[in-house]
Amino acid sequence: MPKKTFTVTSALPYANGPLHIGHIAGAYLPADIFVRYQKSISNDVIFICGSDEHGAAITIQAKKDNISPQKIIDKYHEMNKKSFSEFGIDFSIYDRTSSELHHQTAKEIFSTLEEKNVFTKKTSEQFYDEKNKQFLADRYIIGECPKCNSNDAYGDQCEKCGSALSPDELINPKSTLSGEIPILKETTHWYLPMQKHEKWLKEWLNEGIVDGKNTHDPKTWRSQVIGQCKSWVDGGLKERAMTRDLDWGVQVPIKDALGKVLYVWLDAPIGYISATIKLAQEKKLDWEKYWKHGTSEVIHFIGKDNIVFHCIIFPIILKELGGYNLPTNVPANEFLNLEGRKLSTSKKWAIWLHEYLTDFEDKQDPLRYALCSTAPENKDTDFTWKDFQARNNNELVAIFGNFINRVVVLTHKYWQGKVPETHNLSSEDQEILKKLALFPTQISLSIEKYKFKEALSEVINLARMGNKFLAETEPWKLIKTDIERTKTIMNIAIQISGTLAIVCEPFLPFTSKKLFNILNLSPVNWSEAGKSFIKNNHEINQGTHLFSKIEDEEIEFQLNKLKN
Repeated sequence: MPKKTFTVTSALPYANGPLHIGHIAGAYLPADIFVRYQKSISNDVIFICGSDEHGAAITIQAKKDNISPQKIIDKYHEMNKKSFSEFGIDFSIYDRTSSELHHQTAKEIFSTLEEKNVFTKKTSEQFYDEKNKQFLADRYIIGECPKCNSNDAYGDQCEKCGSALSPDELINPKSTLSGEIPILKETTHWYLPMQKHEKWLKEWLNEGIVDGKNTHDPKTWRSQVIGQCKSWVDGGLKERAMTRDLDWGVQVPIKDALGKVLYVWLDAPIGYISATIKLAQEKKLDWEKYWKHGTSEVIHFIGKDNIVFHCIIFPIILKELGGYNLPTNVPANEFLNLEGRKLSTSKKWAIWLHEYLTDFEDKQDPLRYALCSTAPENKDTDFTWKDFQARNNNELVAIFGNFINRVVVLTHKYWQGKVPETHNLSSEDQEILKKLALFPTQISLSIEKYKFKEALSEVINLARMGNKFLAETEPWKLIKTDIERTKTIMNIAIQISGTLAIVCEPFLPFTSKKLFNILNLSPVNWSEAGKSFIKNNHEINQGTHLFSKIEDEEIEFQLNKLKN
């Protein structure tokens, strides 16, 4: 029976370009690890994602390329969906916000909020591009950030310091469409008065309490997430427009709102709900089980630039709707840099996932391993091709792969692939088995604390322990003088291999599948990990190498590709 219910979401990527390793390390790989683990302990978990197809970045790209936004979103939705799948990111559903169901859901939610008088309707002056006859919201305007003085801050956010902004805060604003200085022109919008929500938000963020009920333990949240939220709330929240003057997006379902669409940061998180509804229709589930009645833990995996939207704006919306569960955790990662520089889509300084999957066929797990090992969980980190090569060759090949290869070769050499029985466990054997039993618990605890890097290091430590055990006992020598002792050593080594197949699955699913095939076993539940669950006389298959070395020439090729 499932013990807990989880609704896990990853930030919806804009469908205006391919995915790069920064996206994967930030919001998708950590979520996939968490979801795979929860499934392995028999919890009920859905993993929700999809393309965000209404961002201003999409319409700007369409104007530049002189094509329709639809052509852009269709191209990149399919490309990114395929890349995720090939990389082993196992979503329950990968939906899209251009779907009819999403538009209907978003309109219904907006109408419900409007009927409850959640919004304030206000006419004000906003920036307008006279040349293009268009109001400039969000990414349509650029200027100097008032917080860090970066010259490339957008009207909704500074990507350098991560501050959420509004267009009127920018210094020396310019239109991204024409490059000209905009004028101010009157327009009417629906605003979310966030300042009205400061009191309960403080209690929720500081104590995990809403309306007198405990919803989560704030101590389990990452310090940078709580810190950024507190800074926002303590600095005084302001009202924020929830509609935009654009012709691309979810139309505002009000008669006098012609030519207006929902703000993308109201629209996109609703995509989590509409995707759940679609999944529920397809699988004949009750979607409300995953969002309402307090039965499910909602967890948002995001990058640090999305913290305010998932920890302040979306929770306000959910609370105002009534009956929805607020997130129990938002494990946001910091940024991943590349070869000492900030990843940049516009400057083409990136490793694109679809290109990696072509250049390194069947090497999904080495990249998953490297990205998790260098994950920016609490601070910005740096990915380098040389480090990627070293982790593959010195850890996956030399430690994990080498241990499994030794076990399989020796079992076939001495017992035709049949698992030998144990005889008279020595104190050293008992110590190894005691340590083996502890590893799954240590890995579990780290995953449940969202410390995936720490958990992965325990997986490789288990393989390291197996290698050390074989190196110290030398069964290839002992076979000549003590067959019974050799059988015991090899049985223990096979049990370590079985546990490795289970505990590596959340991190290295392709490797886990290969290893279960080698061991001639169907995948088993996490509860078997750490035990001697492989029976005496069970016949294992011939081995294949779990990993292969990455040569210097391959790395040089990638470095040249990046520089050029």
